[in-house]
Amino acid sequence: MLRQIFPVTALFISTFFLLAGGGMQSVLLPVRGQLEGFSASQIGLIGTGWAAGFTIGCMIVPHLVRRVGHVRTFGALAAILASVVLLNGMIIEAYTWILLRALAGFCFSGSYMIIESWLNERVSDENRGAMFSVYMIVSQTAFMSGQYMLVIANPSKETLFMLGAILYSLAVIPTALSKAQSPAPLTQVKIDLKGMYTNSPAAFVGSLIAGILAGSFQSFAPVFGVEQGMSSANIANMVVLVMLGALVFQYPLGKLSDMVDRRYVMVGLSLLGTLVGFMISGYSVNGADPQLAFFGLMVLLGGFVYPIYGLVNAHANDHANPDDFVKISSSLLILYGIGNMIGPLVTGPAMEMFGTQALFQIIGGSHLLLAIHMAYRITRREAPDDEQVMDYQVTPIATMAPTAESYALDPRSDAETYMSEDESPKAAE
Repeated sequence: MLRQIFPVTALFISTFFLLAGGGMQSVLLPVRGQLEGFSASQIGLIGTGWAAGFTIGCMIVPHLVRRVGHVRTFGALAAILASVVLLNGMIIEAYTWILLRALAGFCFSGSYMIIESWLNERVSDENRGAMFSVYMIVSQTAFMSGQYMLVIANPSKETLFMLGAILYSLAVIPTALSKAQSPAPLTQVKIDLKGMYTNSPAAFVGSLIAGILAGSFQSFAPVFGVEQGMSSANIANMVVLVMLGALVFQYPLGKLSDMVDRRYVMVGLSLLGTLVGFMISGYSVNGADPQLAFFGLMVLLGGFVYPIYGLVNAHANDHANPDDFVKISSSLLILYGIGNMIGPLVTGPAMEMFGTQALFQIIGGSHLLLAIHMAYRITRREAPDDEQVMDYQVTPIATMAPTAESYALDPRSDAETYMSEDESPKAAE
C-alpha cells in the first residue's frame, strides 16, 4: 500500500494544505462577521457567494486549464486564494466579503479539480478504490484540522487570515516541484437539468434540498455558536462533531440503501432529521459549557444532513446507464450548488426575524419536505431491480464540496466494475 501512495504523496500534501485553509476559512469568516456586527442576511450572502463561485468554477476552470495547463492554473488560483484571505483581514466590510468569498469559491473549486485530476491520472483501476479511500481520509482530516485552527488565535485579530494565506501558498509547492506530466484535461461539467429531472425527479429535488441543508448549516453554525456565547474551541467542536456524525452514519446508511429501496432510507433519514432539527431548535444551550447532550445532538444532525447527497447520487445512477455516472453526478453537483446558494438566502432573514434557533427550524422543516417528496415518489415509480442497483460507495462528505473530478476519481466511474458478466448497460428509464 505504501508503494502505491508514495508516487502521489505530493498531491496528498497539496490537498491537505488546500483543505486545511478552506476548513479554517469556512469557520473564521462567519465568526468574524458576527463579531463585526454583520447581519444574518449579510452572512448568508457571503455563504451564497461561496456556493455561486464554486459552482461557476466547476464549469469555467476546465477551459482555463486547456489554455495554460494544470501547473500554471493551479499556481494562479492558489495565489488568488492567498490574496483573498488576506484582503478579508484587511477590508472588514460585508459586501466586499461577499465578492471576495465568491472569488474564493471559484478558485477553490478549480484548485480542487486540478488536484483530483492529477490524482485520477496517477491511479490505476486496480488500486482506485484504495487510493480513493486514502484521499478521503486526507481530505476530511485536513478540513477538520483547519476548523480547529480557530483556537490558535483570536478571530477578531488578523493572525488567522495570515495563517490561511500561508496554507494556500504551501499548497502550491508540491505540485510546482512535481516532475509528473500534466494529466488529461479536466472533466467538463455538463448541465442538463431537464434530463436530470426526467431521469430521477426524486434525486433532482433531493439534491436541491441537500444543498439547502448543507449551505444553511455551514454558513450559520458558527454564527449560532457565537450568539450562544461559545468559545472558539466549542464552536470548532460543534462543526467537527457534525462532520464526524456524517462519517459515522454514511457507510451503514449507504449499505442499507443497497439492500432496500433507497427512497425508504431517505424517508426514514429525513424524518429523523426533522425530529433532531426541531429538538435542537428547542434546546436551551449553555454556551459557556455546552453539555454532552448538545454535542450528541450535533453528531446525530451530521448523520442526518450530509449523507443525503450521497444517497441521492446513488439513487439517480440506479436509474441511468452506468456509463453516465460522471455526467449524472455532475448534473447533481450543479443542483447541489444551487441549493447551497438558496439555503443561506432563506436562513439569514429567518434568523433575523425569529432568532438563531431558526437555523435548526429550517433544517428540520427542509428534512420534512424531503421526507414528503420521497414518500410521494415511492408511490409514482417502482424501485430498480437488484441487478440495476449500483453499489454504494463512501465518498467525501458534502462539506468537502465535490467536483466533477471527484466523480471521475470515484471507483463507480468504472461502470464495468459494477455490472455482472451477463449484464449490459441499461437505458435510462
